[in-house]
Amino acid sequence: MTTSYSHCQLIADSGSTKTDWALLAGETLVCQCQTQGINPFHQSAEVIDRVLREELLPSLPAETTVGQVAFYGSGLRPELQPMMRQLLMSAFLHADVQAEGDLLGAARAVCGRAEGIACILGTGANSGLYDGQNIVMNTPPLGYILGDEGSGAVLGRQFLNLIFKESAQSALREAFLSEFHLTMADVIDRVYRQPLANRWLASLSPFIHRNLDRDGVRSMVIDNFRQFFRRNLTAYQRQDLPVGFVGSMAFYYCSELKVAAEAEGYCVGTVLKSPLEGLIAYHQAENF
Repeated sequence: MTTSYSHCQLIADSGSTKTDWALLAGETLVCQCQTQGINPFHQSAEVIDRVLREELLPSLPAETTVGQVAFYGSGLRPELQPMMRQLLMSAFLHADVQAEGDLLGAARAVCGRAEGIACILGTGANSGLYDGQNIVMNTPPLGYILGDEGSGAVLGRQFLNLIFKESAQSALREAFLSEFHLTMADVIDRVYRQPLANRWLASLSPFIHRNLDRDGVRSMVIDNFRQFFRRNLTAYQRQDLPVGFVGSMAFYYCSELKVAAEAEGYCVGTVLKSPLEGLIAYHQAENF
């Protein structure tokens, strides 16, 4: 016998690589599924519509009526939100639809309805001052060349600088080059001539994490986080608020993050690898 679900909530946390979806019926989590990433900054309406109809809809239980959709995504700038809302409304007729940026999603996941500072630390970095409803202030992250302190891409860049410029790091340098089957020339080519250098730099994070006890590595990680607090959060002038984080950098380097926060006069709040868990809790408690 097929179970039918009516007036469900559908929640999405979307990045460029993948989109995680959760279907709620009241306080019950009906199912979770995954589709390819949806990023309206890089994808056309036709491509996004195809993802919704060919990947998402077949993954949902039959006899499901979606009454509310909350979509949070990277690349979802204010001028692109109407297009994203329209695509979701076309896929889910008669549903109330929200389409918001990933920073608001992070804030709702880690702060709920309370004031706080919400941060994303993954391949890139972002932060915002949250009043319990909206992001009211945002320091521009500027990307990994001009900014993105605290991110995986910047950590990867700093790590390469450390091992190639400090003679005391020769053993760590050789271990790195051997594991990745690279030469210094290969590294230069990968960073300066190949596409998506930021993702490649961030992909070095697992190796860095395994070598935290090597001389200078843990202090480099902590300094990367301290620069994030100084360059991005100082402008908010709210050291009284908890600072919540989502993203792999914050999750896997949580101990180093807390050391950096304490050194800069901040208190770390909730830390999540992915915002979806927090978003489920947020929307279970509120019919938006």
